[in-house]
Amino acid sequence: MNVFYNEKGIGDTLLISIKDVAREHRAFEKKGNVVRIFNHETNETVGYNIFQATSFLTMKESGHITLTEELVLQIGDILKRNGFQEPLNVDLSPKFVVGLVKEKIKHPDADKLSVCKVDVGKEVLQIVCGAPNVEAGQKVVVAKVGAVMPSGLVIKDAELRGVASSGMICSARELAIPDAPQEKGILVLENEYEVGKEFK
Repeated sequence: MNVFYNEKGIGDTLLISIKDVAREHRAFEKKGNVVRIFNHETNETVGYNIFQATSFLTMKESGHITLTEELVLQIGDILKRNGFQEPLNVDLSPKFVVGLVKEKIKHPDADKLSVCKVDVGKEVLQIVCGAPNVEAGQKVVVAKVGAVMPSGLVIKDAELRGVASSGMICSARELAIPDAPQEKGILVLENEYEVGKEFK
């Protein structure tokens, strides 16, 4: 789940994104100050819009909002008060973590892509990476599925030239690190970084 708020851009509305759905499958249901967005074929909830958000919440951030347990409880309460009883299932685990590249092989259908197996602590992810400097044995920053990059890009499960990819190995520039090198290439971390820990 990702939450966005931009009063100057779209007004006093909290946008809650739970899952992607094609535009032609979207349907809407309004109760009070809340609109539920759902897949009309499956009835699965894919998001909510909460109008007049500051009448319910104190907004201290703009853009991508940091999710906390307290905020999730507050949003759940707002939904219930407006007639929506469905519980929110939210993964609050860190989305930017230290990973260890366990394996790198050439993509079978793209010269400039590599297929990497990356240990992120509790699981090993398959990530397709286009960086020229990625190698097995490196500690790297991984943006897991659900992460929101500084550019606003939301990381999703994808397929690149026929190969599944879950996450992204990040460059310093993509992470908006000050004075990041401009040439292409991932950020390689020092060895003292611990695999699976949050990267801040």
